[in-house]
Amino acid sequence: MTRPFRFGVQCYAPASGAEWRVLAKRAEDLGYSAFHLADHVIGPGPKLAATNHPVQTVAAIPAMAVAAEATSTIRIGCRVLCIDYRNPVMLAKELATLDFFSGGRLEVGLGAGWLENEYEAMGVPFDPPGVRLDRLEEIIALLRQCFGGGEVDIEGKHVHATGFQAVPTPAKQPPLMIGGGSRRILGIAGREADIVSLNFDNSSGKIGPAGVGSSTAELTERKIGWIRDGAGTRFDEIELEIAAYFTVVTDDVTATTERMAGMFALTPAEFAEHPHALIGPVDAICESLRERRERFGISYVTFGAAAMEAAAPIVERLTGT
Repeated sequence: MTRPFRFGVQCYAPASGAEWRVLAKRAEDLGYSAFHLADHVIGPGPKLAATNHPVQTVAAIPAMAVAAEATSTIRIGCRVLCIDYRNPVMLAKELATLDFFSGGRLEVGLGAGWLENEYEAMGVPFDPPGVRLDRLEEIIALLRQCFGGGEVDIEGKHVHATGFQAVPTPAKQPPLMIGGGSRRILGIAGREADIVSLNFDNSSGKIGPAGVGSSTAELTERKIGWIRDGAGTRFDEIELEIAAYFTVVTDDVTATTERMAGMFALTPAEFAEHPHALIGPVDAICESLRERRERFGISYVTFGAAAMEAAAPIVERLTGT
């Protein structure tokens, strides 16, 4: 099954509330289908510096609300909310409220958490991966119940929620995105998600060559296999999403590719076909996206806010095709 293309924008650090509103509205006007944040909390300091992660200046949930208020058609979401940063019932309530006020435009993104230094800085226990993934599965079940109407009744190892009806109740279940780069989470995503967000294997706890190297074209094919294993017969119902973290619209392809490949200990040939990289003029990038959709099934691509304007001709040309 070939899905039509759609595109999102992800933003971490608006300079002001006014700029945030402008960015969201501009993404909508340019034809992007979704406007996203990530879900990170701590600011500059030694804990964050050790991870190589950029600063996210605004909290995800209220920033999503502001983006929803500034727009009228674009989906509002997060790639992805960390399940350990909020009480699960409160998370369900906040998400349902966002869906309510946005008129059903919420796109729910969930992840099991990975930035250990952030957990430590906040005083949040960083459980082993298996425990965090068990918790993710229980929270998915909770959200399904809270969004589905009726009485909530979950008595799990990690989630306790019984004896109440969750309100507000969305008119329909918001699409669920699950993101990650390891075998188990992608298997869970294949079984449970409407959208699977392919990401690095971030088990190192920092951004760098190890994570980027875990998502080469060859290893992405293996990840698609893990999703397929989890999905079984429902695989064709899943939308596959990826962040084009390394997008450069340029005619200087060779030098740009060589420079960026060297940053992550990859060869230029490996980086040229890296699923998270799009380097070249508009025509060439469009062709690469078509080829990658044919190879991997990826039809949903998210650009960083810094590339939003440069990628707009790509969005205009490919959306819906």
